[in-house]
Amino acid sequence: MDATPPAVPPAAPQPPEHRPPAPPAHRKTVLVTGVGRLAGIGAGIARRLAADGWDLVLTYWQDYDARMPWGVQPDDVGRLTAELRTAGAAVVALPADFQDPQAVDGLMAAVAAEAGPLQGMVLSHAESVDSGILDTSLESFERHFAVNTRASWQLIAAFARQAPPEGGAIVALTSDHTAFNLPYGASKGALDRIVTAAARELGPMGISANVLNPGPVDTGWMDRTLREELARRQPGGRLGTPADVAGTVAFLLSPDGRWVSGQLVKADGGFSA
Repeated sequence: MDATPPAVPPAAPQPPEHRPPAPPAHRKTVLVTGVGRLAGIGAGIARRLAADGWDLVLTYWQDYDARMPWGVQPDDVGRLTAELRTAGAAVVALPADFQDPQAVDGLMAAVAAEAGPLQGMVLSHAESVDSGILDTSLESFERHFAVNTRASWQLIAAFARQAPPEGGAIVALTSDHTAFNLPYGASKGALDRIVTAAARELGPMGISANVLNPGPVDTGWMDRTLREELARRQPGGRLGTPADVAGTVAFLLSPDGRWVSGQLVKADGGFSA
């Protein structure tokens, strides 16, 4: 008969294994221009990108809002910044007068100091004052091209110069307005060509570049008659919203959207069909 084995004393309790805290997930940083109002397309884009895990640098210029029908909303930038931070994003908000040829250099220096390298850029700023061929002033024409075209080219070039080795993504908002909105439409048409060139020239650096036409989105510039007329022309019976635009922008900035490059994307609910 086998001997009974001696009882094994229970193991002494062990202290919990010490593990260093997991490093925070790497967050990319995106510059979104033209984010001065809570109701604007830029704000809608910023909200979506924050929800998708991006940190944000925002630009705004209230002197432009002061000339628009909606006027300056002095608390909107601070309220939006607080909202985005609550969503988990690091946010830097900077004023930028893109009519000034030196504005982009100053902006990018501030971005480098306060936010580090950018992996994404969304150009949603604009100068847009209606006028036609016969009543556009030289001052207005040059201001539109300075803000919508020259500054956008400067921003694209500056983004490429600071892009990390993995590259990045650029999305610029455009429009097909022409008649009776001459300086805006012409300057946006030139922007389209610049972005197309960027897709070819910057593609070897891992940078995608696209232009997005969102169609009519009412952010405060439409009166009731125009709003109803444009809604009737939409196949879905409603106008686009900043959130609609933001979804397409988020895709083009995402890894899944990076194979799309050099395109003028019409995400307008069928308005242009």
